[in-house]
Amino acid sequence: MTKTKTKTVKNNGKSELPATHPLIVSVEAWNDARQQMLVKEKAHMRAGDALAAERRRMPRMAVEKAYEFEGPQGKMSLLDLFEGRRQLIVYRAFFEPGVFGWPEHACRGCSLQADQVGNLAHLNARDTTLVYVSPTPQTDIARLKAKMGWEIPWYTFTDGFDVDFGVDQYHGHNVFIRDGEKVFRTYFTNWRGDEVMGTPWSYLDITPLGRQETWEDSPEGYPQTPPYKWWNWHDNYAAEASLSQTWDKVSDAGTATFQAQRAGAKT
Repeated sequence: MTKTKTKTVKNNGKSELPATHPLIVSVEAWNDARQQMLVKEKAHMRAGDALAAERRRMPRMAVEKAYEFEGPQGKMSLLDLFEGRRQLIVYRAFFEPGVFGWPEHACRGCSLQADQVGNLAHLNARDTTLVYVSPTPQTDIARLKAKMGWEIPWYTFTDGFDVDFGVDQYHGHNVFIRDGEKVFRTYFTNWRGDEVMGTPWSYLDITPLGRQETWEDSPEGYPQTPPYKWWNWHDNYAAEASLSQTWDKVSDAGTATFQAQRAGAKT
């Protein structure tokens, strides 16, 4: 299946495919190739699970400095950015004078990143807050968010947060957890590490508590609930005080399948 065939497809004088591309094969041969790829993909996924488990065991760095931010309602501390939740992910976005696109737009890369962010209700349901920060005044940030249709909480940092946390020259995600009023830095990723961010899963996998599901390899005492059962419509988390009994029954089938697949992967 590694052979290639030279072929150029023309449409109105324009090539639709590269001159060299993989072979076109039968359904049976395609399914066989797909099964071979699936084995590698599952190994890749399990390796990702193992890395996430290691992240949950990384040492933590106490944040001693009292950083100050500005939000729509005024001055805020780093602790305030948690919005009362246990975990915080802070993405440093480049939207400021000197950045390509200013003042109409933020950096193209940071804007693409913001476009990837899904509904934050699901992330919030796992006790996790995502925020964006830039050095730009709130008036400009509000204007940009309205123009681009973004609803991500976006604050103005007013001191050396960017330098202290490695995001003064390039964008990146810093992850924090709080113990009461004590804040700790737990993880950092940038460059291509930023590219995959946007779903609840990609964010939760870089947090110290993870997805908080029972199948995960987490230290003893970490919060965990069965997979699927905590899922909800994004407009229903606040309205539904406890897990739906109907959804609990429906999700049992998914849980059973999930457990069977994991058991099979270990044999």
